[in-house]
Amino acid sequence: MGKRLAQRDVKPDLILSSPATRALATAEAIAKALDYGRKYIVVDDRLYACQADDLLEVVQALGDQPKSVLLVGHNPELSEFAHLLSSEITHLPTCAVAEFRFATKSWAEVGKIPPERVVLDYPKKKGRGAP
Repeated sequence: MGKRLAQRDVKPDLILSSPATRALATAEAIAKALDYGRKYIVVDDRLYACQADDLLEVVQALGDQPKSVLLVGHNPELSEFAHLLSSEITHLPTCAVAEFRFATKSWAEVGKIPPERVVLDYPKKKGRGAP
């Protein structure tokens, strides 16, 4: 999925990862595919064994910077969080990437306004490649 993000020129300012071994390995693989160093990855204990509302609080606390963030965590929490942001997404398959764009400059608004754009991509998606 990291290669597909790179093909779409996705450039998060920050990668927030759960401390779990698999999640962190995924974050590192994505960072490598994006030609990012480890410095872009921040391990956040709040992303492990949490609820969708906890993830929303983490995102809302980001303030005005960074402009784009990639969360790497676990299901069912990430699926529930994605559904909280948009009813278009009901489930995130393994290794899925859900992209949300919001018409706001403050992360505090996320969850209060609907996203302008929602993209869901995952390894087994038909038509593989950039959505």
